[in-house]
Amino acid sequence: MREIMRIDAAPAGHWVGDGFPVRSLLSHHLQGEFVSPFLLLDYAGPTDFSPATTPRGVGAHPHRGFETVTIVLDGEIAHRDSTGAGGVIGPGDVQWMTAGAGVLHEEMHTPAFTRSGGRFEVVQLWVNLPAAHKMSAPRYQTLMDDAIPHVDLPGDAGLLRVIAGDYAGHRGPAQTFTPMNIWDVRLDAGATATFRLPEGHSLILAALDGALRVNHAEPIDAAEIVVFTQTGGEIVVDADRDTKFLLLSGEPINEAIAQQGPFVMNTAEELRQAIADYRDGKFGVLPNGAG
Repeated sequence: MREIMRIDAAPAGHWVGDGFPVRSLLSHHLQGEFVSPFLLLDYAGPTDFSPATTPRGVGAHPHRGFETVTIVLDGEIAHRDSTGAGGVIGPGDVQWMTAGAGVLHEEMHTPAFTRSGGRFEVVQLWVNLPAAHKMSAPRYQTLMDDAIPHVDLPGDAGLLRVIAGDYAGHRGPAQTFTPMNIWDVRLDAGATATFRLPEGHSLILAALDGALRVNHAEPIDAAEIVVFTQTGGEIVVDADRDTKFLLLSGEPINEAIAQQGPFVMNTAEELRQAIADYRDGKFGVLPNGAG
């Protein structure tokens, strides 16, 4: 079995805009090269929002050099960006946005969710782009729940959704620049499941809800993260109660990272250029002149 390199407890929360109360479970600043190609994992909620008249969320902001993967577990998000793309994603849906050379976008609670209020639970993952693709054209993939394979785990242990990569011959719909797997897993109380990910990949388990044990030993609670060695075979997960977690694996990019906020490049000079391009309006504007 793969060895555990580190377990990081649930961090303190903070707000992103006025619509996303998040805990940053993963960060390349903290876990370093052992989580490449992943840069950040923010877990928003679960939070119960009261009805309102003005949508909450995050207004126009820029990105360059990486991708955002937004997985909605509860609630609804309306997205739009400076390419003219956008839409609404709800429970089970995924928005995969390639910022590439640069994009402005906003993420808001939908008008319907704003009016009704309710449970809001979202995961946003940042995925690095290799140097050869950092200046690629922005792209937007809408992965609706019914297009994502839902696979029963062996022994009726639970359910796995294949967002990216492959599980037991079921291929996820996401198009990725580097090899990776993003699996959304539900494991029933008392069940055990074994997962084998590619040798040489970084491997991360992000616990969202419930209580589990890894490799029959280490207890993991909600909002904790487990980073494994990049070799060593399978991992085993036991659920002490109904459990929800993400399994992330990816081929490490092994390139220098220069980051300032929403810009992720390879050198300080590229970072300065990204900031200058944004200030010069080269990322475009949102529809209707916003941003």
